[in-house]
Amino acid sequence: MRRISWTMAGAAVVAVVLTATQAGAQASDAKAQAELASALTVKHVSLARALTSAASKGRPISAKYEYADGKLQLSVYTERAGQFFEVIVNHRTGKVAKTDKITDADDLKNAKAQSQAIARAKRSLKAAVAKALTDNPGYSSVSATATPNGGQPAAEITLLKGRAFKTVTEPLA
Repeated sequence: MRRISWTMAGAAVVAVVLTATQAGAQASDAKAQAELASALTVKHVSLARALTSAASKGRPISAKYEYADGKLQLSVYTERAGQFFEVIVNHRTGKVAKTDKITDADDLKNAKAQSQAIARAKRSLKAAVAKALTDNPGYSSVSATATPNGGQPAAEITLLKGRAFKTVTEPLA
């Protein structure tokens, strides 16, 4: 009987820790989204324009606005000849500011998965963003990521209207 009690107590502790961790992560995500929404109230270039600018450095496989260390940043992951790059686009002018080869293991893993999805796509990420914006009037795009969606290439696109975020999926096939 004691063994069952200890097992149940242990399970309860794990459940509490997981719930607290998840709640903390959600609060952190909410704070990050609020900061990003505030930063994007300032005039900035569209995600579609950033995808066009970054295309000079390779085929775009994802793009996103992020707010970190008190600064707004616009980055586009690209692939060219089996190599992966992070292209930083100036969020005010739309011009490429910097290009770095992706070497971080997690970023490289994500870039490879995104590249595989784009390789099977019939539509570009830019076209998927345009479709999402047409279908969601009043929203602007914050991020777009190529992904395999049930074996079919798709783009997960995060949209923003005021301070409300939503994510839509657009097929790339």
